Amino acid sequence: MTAEPDIAQPEKTANGLNRRKFLIGGGALGGLLVAWAVWPRRYEPNVAATENEQVFGAFLKIAEDGQVTVVVPQSEMGQGVYTILPQILADELGADWRTVAVEPAPINPLYSNIPLAEQWAETLLPTGSEKLAENAVVRWVAQNVAIREQFMITADSTSIPAFAASFREAGAAARVLLTKAAATRWDVAWEACAVENGIISNGEKNLRFGELVRDAASQSLPDPVPLRTAGAGSLIGQDVPRLDLPSKLDGSANFAGDVRIPDMVYAAIRQGPIGETRLKSFNRAGAGKITGFIDVVKGDKWIATVATNWWAANRALDKISPIFETRGFMAESDRIDALLNEALEDGPGTRFLSRGETKGAFTGENLFRARYHANAALHAPIETRTATAEYKDGGLELWMATQAPVAAVQAAARALDIRQDRVTLYPMLSGGSFDRNLDNEIAAQVALIAKQMGRPVQLVWSRAEDIMHDHCRAPSQARFDAAMAKSGRVEAMQIKIAAPPSAREQAKRLFDGMDGIEAMRASIGETDSKAIAGLDIPYDIPNLTVDHHSAFVGVPTGNWRSNAHSSNVFYLESFIDELAGKAGVEPLSFRMQMMNNAPRLARCLTSVAAMAGWDGGLDRSGQGIACHSMRGGHIAVIASASRGGSGLEVRRISASVDIGRIIHPDIARQQIEGGIIFGLAMALGSATRFEKGLPTAKRLSDLSLPRLAEIPPIQIEFVRSEEEPAGYEELGVPAVAPAVANALYSATGVRLRQLPLFGEVS
Repeated sequence: MTAEPDIAQPEKTANGLNRRKFLIGGGALGGLLVAWAVWPRRYEPNVAATENEQVFGAFLKIAEDGQVTVVVPQSEMGQGVYTILPQILADELGADWRTVAVEPAPINPLYSNIPLAEQWAETLLPTGSEKLAENAVVRWVAQNVAIREQFMITADSTSIPAFAASFREAGAAARVLLTKAAATRWDVAWEACAVENGIISNGEKNLRFGELVRDAASQSLPDPVPLRTAGAGSLIGQDVPRLDLPSKLDGSANFAGDVRIPDMVYAAIRQGPIGETRLKSFNRAGAGKITGFIDVVKGDKWIATVATNWWAANRALDKISPIFETRGFMAESDRIDALLNEALEDGPGTRFLSRGETKGAFTGENLFRARYHANAALHAPIETRTATAEYKDGGLELWMATQAPVAAVQAAARALDIRQDRVTLYPMLSGGSFDRNLDNEIAAQVALIAKQMGRPVQLVWSRAEDIMHDHCRAPSQARFDAAMAKSGRVEAMQIKIAAPPSAREQAKRLFDGMDGIEAMRASIGETDSKAIAGLDIPYDIPNLTVDHHSAFVGVPTGNWRSNAHSSNVFYLESFIDELAGKAGVEPLSFRMQMMNNAPRLARCLTSVAAMAGWDGGLDRSGQGIACHSMRGGHIAVIASASRGGSGLEVRRISASVDIGRIIHPDIARQQIEGGIIFGLAMALGSATRFEKGLPTAKRLSDLSLPRLAEIPPIQIEFVRSEEEPAGYEELGVPAVAPAVANALYSATGVRLRQLPLFGEVS
């Protein structure tokens, strides 16, 4: 049995789920359908427009001067969503790209991320009911609950899969309305008109979009709205200029830290160790000599100082010498490692994936076992948590970058005990995130500070504060067992992953309003299918089981770029290489003989082998290979690496990628390349250990991140494909670390089984 951690247990609700999601008013599908029967079915756009603009649905407005403004409901974090989604719409509309602009969407059910809601459905159901999430009726309800609950979340590479069709339909609808308006003026059939570069024409007659917007609003749409033939537009597949790039280059782009409001002051914050922490004492007089210091604001678990500039506020924090008291469990890495090991070896497991029959397969001599470990990984985006708020007349205005705007509004409203409709959120550009911005705790903090100060306040977390209170990628341990035939074929594999139920924990923070500690408590003992993400393996292994062993680690965890794929693919692809060595088969051939059911991934493997001059990793050549499929995309990576006197040297990384039909080639390349660099950073660092409830890493320099001069040449080739576009923002991450580890084994004969590769071994 797994030892029970010394942390208080939460009270359970009667039906095991305390959020208004799936078991509304009852415990079964009947209750769901009855509840749905009284919900509204229709929602209207709430896009703001000037008197010279005409709104065409939820995603588009066109001005009389011809400017086309596309409304994007996903957070722009550098991944290019402010360009790609407008590009899809503008291509279908027939717009001139030079006239296209973008703005963030307001909160509205019409912007709900339905595919993500379906993916997260089982996480929102009570633990143990994962199979219910596969029920078609439950998935249908998940879609519609997501709409009603305004499931506006940017995560898991779903922006393109979730909204590409809607943006294309929005462009088509506006194109038809504008065309019908022009046809009415000319007294011709609207089907006989052509649309290109923002101009509607019929023979020698031409009209621009702006001249038709008023008339177009009164036209009716055919059912169904006709879409253009694929490839008929002039924008898809082109490297059109990014819409967010000019303002980022000239400095006019506004991030959360760029907000300036008259009479605004600045706040810095300090929070105690992770755990049952409370503010015990502080010395207010210590800040009296700091020029610009204004006041101190206390929370239950934090204290903030306010000044006329942030530097003064942060210095004042040091001077007031806050003391926190933490009771019960405090995160210690040795203890975390022991809890993970105990869960893996003795704790109950939940089987999420099974095929064939592994019972009786693990007998005889051809058996192989390996253990792997990954430390907690930190997000460390360039922009630390930042938010600005102004409280007046019983309402709050809030400026911040967030991947979950509804949750941010709820957090602020809950802190102030006001209605949600009294909070106005202005979504800001994000200076990176890697899913850090799913955390909205800062919204509550800045709301309380702004109310007490009675003037606008900008709260900025220091780098140390951002790291110490991160919701990191979960630490985990894995055990892989394989049974091999004498021919070297893998007959059976058994995979066990010990990790906290991060997705369930995060859901409780996002949708139940719990803080990090409450969410950890409420998740104790729950199992999580997302913990085994990346292990629905592509290899033709007839007998396979994958189990999750839930573990309490005492550290808040959550989404991180590629989530559990990042560690699980490292485990799997390292293990496959080890099996290849045991079978005496070079690693590429070993993989290819098991690729009968994954032709697209197999093609990536053969393509990258040709591109990188694959030599089998033999004779200490220092080449390593790995591959992965996720969210409709496929990638194979070859790394060339060695370990010398100055440490690890990665000489080259090559990747072959299949992401279906590519909308913007340059952005796709940027995201895959960025993911590869992120994966390299994960292999080398990005992680932390814990002592006395605090991470040992306190600043970026503690994370062993690769510097620009240490980034090797990166080759990327895309496989030409007409499959549906895949979400690719995270695809470049998971296969890099195992490719580097396999390359190091080729070069040195030393097998590294932990992340980061040269980190502390448990």
